[in-house]
Amino acid sequence: MSIGPPSGPVPPPVPGGPPSGWVAPTDVEAALWEAKARGDWAAYFDVLARAELFFEITRQAYDAEGRRQVLFGRDPRVPGGRVWNVFTVGMLPAPDPYRVFDWEPLGWFARQWEPSDPPFLVVNPGSPCEAFLPTAPPHSGAWAQFADRAGPVDVSQRLFTLRVGGALQGPVALGLACGALLCVHNGSPWNAMGWHGSGYPGELRRLREWWGIGSREEWQAALRKLLACESHSTVWEFALTVRRTIARDFGGHVDVGYWREAAADVIRANDAGHVVLSEDGVTRTEPRPESETEARVRGVQHLIGRITRYEARMRADGVLPEHRFVASVDAWDLGRASKMARWGLGARYATLQEAEAAVVEAGRAAVRSYRSWQDFSAGYVLGRCLHFDDEEFGRWYTDMVDAHHTLMSAPDSPWTTIPFG
Repeated sequence: MSIGPPSGPVPPPVPGGPPSGWVAPTDVEAALWEAKARGDWAAYFDVLARAELFFEITRQAYDAEGRRQVLFGRDPRVPGGRVWNVFTVGMLPAPDPYRVFDWEPLGWFARQWEPSDPPFLVVNPGSPCEAFLPTAPPHSGAWAQFADRAGPVDVSQRLFTLRVGGALQGPVALGLACGALLCVHNGSPWNAMGWHGSGYPGELRRLREWWGIGSREEWQAALRKLLACESHSTVWEFALTVRRTIARDFGGHVDVGYWREAAADVIRANDAGHVVLSEDGVTRTEPRPESETEARVRGVQHLIGRITRYEARMRADGVLPEHRFVASVDAWDLGRASKMARWGLGARYATLQEAEAAVVEAGRAAVRSYRSWQDFSAGYVLGRCLHFDDEEFGRWYTDMVDAHHTLMSAPDSPWTTIPFG
């Protein structure tokens, strides 16, 4: 199949490199510009067919009715002036309370065209990789063929960095990198502080379906719990704290049997009842029933077995170094806090300033709890698996192992370019 240049005011092939001072934000925009510069419109459409194409919608209509009302633009270079502006992820404008976006693949635009729509789709308007694409058949039919050949847009499991428009060093970048495991897994830019994510409807849906969040106040409460590392089980942290204390007191290695018994001793001692001295005087806590205490002991000892089996698998898979153990699963909360800050921005529950402050706080807390990106990653992976995986070692585990290896080895990874600390 061959395709000629789009109709309309499209400039001819451009000799030499990109315009002075322009850096393509991501590989997507770089590939679009290179194809356009060569006049290779088949390659240009191939790139578009594999990309998320964002377009502006009316926030008021979506909030009130759940309806995506497209906001068309105007461009004096087009007869009649009406255009449909679309943006690849690296070209999206900074988040604004009054402007929101959603995305669709190229094939959707081809198939949704109606005679009342603008005559041109404008890709990345005003940029060097801009192109005017006529929307009416037969042109849209050609788009559909490229989309069919490319298949569904899949951006998962990739390291995606904004070369411009995203932090690359400093406290903000470090905090953003705490969420990099999820960013690689979902194929989103790890350093995008100006977050649009999966689009305004998608970010609202994500928070509602996964977190039960439907308001700014609920988002704030969830973020506070994550930043305080209070959103995961206290039992997990109790078990790990017992082992950490034994390791500190006895020189590093901790026998699993001894760990189990030590945890049982602590639980029994705490449940036996004791005297408490406080400003209000002397009070005595009542002992728990023995049956309840022993059930708690069995639960913690079962948890210790799960932790040791996960750690053994993580060592075998190169996530955890030999003879090392996970000191804390705080990373599970802090990594999600880094993302929650941005999800809140994408859903317009947060301002950019609020989201950035939370990201920085997540980075600082991570440095207080861990010694390296590898330690942080192991804590995150263990927390995720204790929460979701139930020792199946399925996708909840393997997806994070793949993302871990990408982040620990890629030369442009934040975990290889940003010092931890």
